[in-house]
Amino acid sequence: MSWARIMAPLAGAPADRPLMAAAATLARGFEAELACIHAPADIADLMPWMGEGFMGGVQVSALESLKEASVEGAKAAGRMVAELGYERTRIITLDSPVWAGLAMESRLSDVIVFDDAAARGRGPLAEAFQQMVADEQRPVVVARPGLKVDGVVLVAWDGGKEASRALRTALPLLQKASAVIVAGAPEASSRQFDLSRISDFLAARGVTAQVQHLKGSGDAAGLLQGAAREVGADMLVAGAFGHPRLQEFIFGGTTRSLLNSDGPSLFLSH
Repeated sequence: MSWARIMAPLAGAPADRPLMAAAATLARGFEAELACIHAPADIADLMPWMGEGFMGGVQVSALESLKEASVEGAKAAGRMVAELGYERTRIITLDSPVWAGLAMESRLSDVIVFDDAAARGRGPLAEAFQQMVADEQRPVVVARPGLKVDGVVLVAWDGGKEASRALRTALPLLQKASAVIVAGAPEASSRQFDLSRISDFLAARGVTAQVQHLKGSGDAAGLLQGAAREVGADMLVAGAFGHPRLQEFIFGGTTRSLLNSDGPSLFLSH
């Protein structure tokens, strides 16, 4: 089992450059295709504001501006792809409806890579990040400085289906890691689980993992972040949005705390 296609959604702006470099690092580690998907602002999103049967000068100008921005963004994305120097790179510029195209490309990819800004709800791809994780339920990597394929990986385990999905989906990454630590905080969870069973599960799949029992009944995100610092983790694997999305959005939740805090790169799956 490996990853054959890594996807990186792009806005077509200079801010895409660090994201593309991180996605290329991931793709090289698996000798995978890197699909750079340029997702421009969608003309269809502007149409409801135009009014039925009316196309005035302002509206026409707005449409033309969006088209020009899309063309320029595609050119910029092409230049940045050329700078990567990774042969197995493919660039695709989506047409309207952009979201439908983005969703389809994600379904044909093993992992989608976003930058920290999108994960924190900033920038043109913030909504796409939320939709990929929660609606499309695709595994995503939140790329932060220091991302590497063969580094130390901390796996968050609470016995839930989201954590199980993240663990299984991240197996190719765990198999390449220099060290894998499975961490759980039973006192901070409403579930009962045995951490030793996860090490057995991974051993059967060629992964040697250490188990770390996190003491405390407080904030699970804080305990995980502390453990990540302690072991020098390069990546934190965790299930995403274990509670209803509205509840997570209003009250925060472990996922949102991890997204809004500094730390290692994240591998999330819902």
